[in-house]
Amino acid sequence: MAEPSLFAGAAVRRLRKREGLTQSAMAARLAISPSYLNLIERNQRPLSARVILQIVEEFDYDPRGLREDEAIGGIDGLARRMADERFADLGIDRDELSEFLAAAPQAAAAFARLYDNAEPAERRDDPAKAARREIERWRNHFADLDVAAEALADELRLSRGDTYAALAERLRDRHQLSIRIFPREVLPDAVRRLDLHARQVQLNEMLDPASRTFQLAIQVALLEFRNAITSIAAGAQFPEETARRMFERHLTAYAAAALVMPYGRFLRACEATGYDLPVLMRRFGVGFESLSHRLTTLQRVGQRGLPFFMARIDRAGQFSKRYSGASEVTLLEGDASCPLWDAHRAFERAGEIFVQPLFLADSGAAPTHWLTIARTVQGRAIGGAARFVVILGVEARFAADLAVARTVSLRVEEATVVGPGCARCHVPDCFQRSLPPRGTPLQFSTMEQGITPFRFVR
Repeated sequence: MAEPSLFAGAAVRRLRKREGLTQSAMAARLAISPSYLNLIERNQRPLSARVILQIVEEFDYDPRGLREDEAIGGIDGLARRMADERFADLGIDRDELSEFLAAAPQAAAAFARLYDNAEPAERRDDPAKAARREIERWRNHFADLDVAAEALADELRLSRGDTYAALAERLRDRHQLSIRIFPREVLPDAVRRLDLHARQVQLNEMLDPASRTFQLAIQVALLEFRNAITSIAAGAQFPEETARRMFERHLTAYAAAALVMPYGRFLRACEATGYDLPVLMRRFGVGFESLSHRLTTLQRVGQRGLPFFMARIDRAGQFSKRYSGASEVTLLEGDASCPLWDAHRAFERAGEIFVQPLFLADSGAAPTHWLTIARTVQGRAIGGAARFVVILGVEARFAADLAVARTVSLRVEEATVVGPGCARCHVPDCFQRSLPPRGTPLQFSTMEQGITPFRFVR
């Protein structure tokens, strides 16, 4: 798919002023016209790949500096902060946020820093939110881990085609660790345990084959990618230990997925099958949740996959995982999911895939037309008592060639209208509404009773 346009006018303008150059002088060094440079600095033209290379070569410039907005998670990171109830009465939409970020990225970064440092203690100290913020900043793509895992996967593939057997062999030959499957009563509260005294990786017998393979991949990642994982986590500079450990756990699972589904081979299989999920699960020996998470990470420069997002909800509609990846989705920004989402119906039919086109209300400048795919997964509780629904989503404009879309209409007028959870949704007269929109004045009448108890001014 095409690379997204890069507008970096403020960064280019600061670089020019740092070098003490006029627009004409800098344009000459970049081999472009002064008028074109003027348009770039005013964010009326994106940077082409050739101009980026010229900037890097002429000024010994780190190209990551051109993507200043990534430090705050892009437009999605800014929207998440602006979704705070303290700003609810201001009515700031994504169009305004996009203009703010494009025109004054440093001011936006300053606001994000002040917001993050001034959050109420109960939010600031939440390690899960801190870890998720860092994942958003990276857009859930860690190139160094992908490269290292792909190299090891190629090495393992040379010796064996069976991933589980290859991982077990690696643990035995490189780390002197054998694999032992234990009865459930011996490991009642663990799926995997490393016993260094016995030199064993111990697995619970209740794990299915895909989960056994993934647990071995996690163990290999913990042993062989530890330095890379520690280095990435250290760069985040978390204020407390728990957030760092949660982020490291995410990175470990990321590396394990990259090992089982190596980037190039996995992307080629996705494109060849039309992202056929059951086929990919069988071909790579993974579960639906691991596959869904991997699909959000395909952002290698020059080798990008479709921009999927992924979420996981419980029966109450609460999010326990949210990864936007390269997508611009506002559907994941609330504290709860919209009850009109078919994802909730998936709990009624375990293992069945639910495909639903959505039209997202209250999305501002963000994309509104999506295709979502939902399926139940089992939690870690041995015996299968815990159940969640994992949801994949992609913009409908990218979905026409997907295997799951072959029997679904992608006409926008036939999509189900959903919102970002009742507390943040301004869709009027919704029969499913259970809460009024936060920060919105309500209207009351003794003369008429509506279909919802909450009427409000949009």
